[in-house]
Amino acid sequence: MSTQTDTQGSVTTVYKVTGMSCGHCEGSVSGEISEIPGVTSVKAVASTGEVTVVSEAPLDEEAVRAAVDEAGFELAGQA
Repeated sequence: MSTQTDTQGSVTTVYKVTGMSCGHCEGSVSGEISEIPGVTSVKAVASTGEVTVVSEAPLDEEAVRAAVDEAGFELAGQA
């Protein structure tokens, strides 16, 4: 169930996050995840619960989980 693509020196991973319901939620999650070293892009979509993260290398899922927890939501895993 992992969606991970390695493209030209970057890795795109899609995570499922529960509890997001609005643009503010998307901003909170995106802001926390974007602070993880190596992350170059984050796009959270509340309606689907999906967060697409582009990074220089595969991320430690525990680091992503900690960032999502800090934002007040729960990481359900990779989509």
